[in-house]
Amino acid sequence: MKAITSRDNPLYKRLKALAGSTHQQRRSGHALLEGFHLASAYLDVAGQPEMCIVTEGALRHDEAQAIVSRIDEHRIVTLPDALFGQVSNVVHGVGILLLVEKLDTPLPEKVGETCLVLDGVQDAGNVGSILRSAAAAGIQQVFCAPGTAYAWSSKVLRSGMGAHFLLQIHEDVEAQVLIERLAVPIVITDSHGAEAIYDCDLSGPLAWVFGNEGAGVSQTWRDAVSLRVTIPQPGGMESLNVAAAAAVCVFEQCRQQRRA
Repeated sequence: MKAITSRDNPLYKRLKALAGSTHQQRRSGHALLEGFHLASAYLDVAGQPEMCIVTEGALRHDEAQAIVSRIDEHRIVTLPDALFGQVSNVVHGVGILLLVEKLDTPLPEKVGETCLVLDGVQDAGNVGSILRSAAAAGIQQVFCAPGTAYAWSSKVLRSGMGAHFLLQIHEDVEAQVLIERLAVPIVITDSHGAEAIYDCDLSGPLAWVFGNEGAGVSQTWRDAVSLRVTIPQPGGMESLNVAAAAAVCVFEQCRQQRRA
C-alpha cells in the first residue's frame, strides 16, 4: 500500500478538490464514500473501488482492517490524520473513505413497477432520506428531475446510509421523457381536494412524485397525475417535510400490499 505525506501529491489534491465541491463530484462522475457502513455496502454490491484512503490510526481498528482486507493492495493509500481531515466531510469520522465511480444504469424503455420521482427536491438530506425509505420499501427505481440535489454528493450518500447500492438512480430525467415511459399510475400528495391516503387503493404499482420543498410538484407532473392523495394531519400542521411524506406514502403502500 502507498503512503501519502505531502499536500502537494496529485492524488491528494484531487481528493481535496472532490471533497470540497459537489460540482466537481458531478462533473467527474465520482463519489467519496466515508465510513465503515458505506464502504462495506459498496464492496458488497459493486466490487473494488478506484481507491481506498485510510488513516494510519484507523488501520489499528478491526472494522477498518476488515474493509481494507477486501481491497486490492495497490488501491490502498494511507494518509496522516491531519491530511485526512482536509478531505473528510464527517466530524469525528473513522478515518476511511473510498473513491468510486458513481453507479450508472440506462434509463429503462418502460417502467411497470413502483418507482419514485424526485421533482426538484433540493435539500441533500431530504434526498438521502427519501432514497433510504425507497430502498427499505423494496422500490428499485428512483428518477431525479433537473434541480434535484446531486444524488451522489457526500451529504446525500451519508443520509442514504447505503440505499444507493440497492437502487437504480437516474439523474437529470426530464418529466416528459419519463412520463412517456411510465406504464403505472402517477400519484402526488396534495393538501387540496385530494383523498386521504388511507382511503385510496395503493395496492398496485405506482409512480410516486415528490416535489420541491417550497413550490411542490411542477405543472408538467400535475397535468399527468392519475391520483392525488393527502396525508391526514390531526395535529393541525400545514404540511410535512417531503422526506417524512415520502416515507408515509411508500409504507402505506407496503401495508396495503401485505393485505392484498
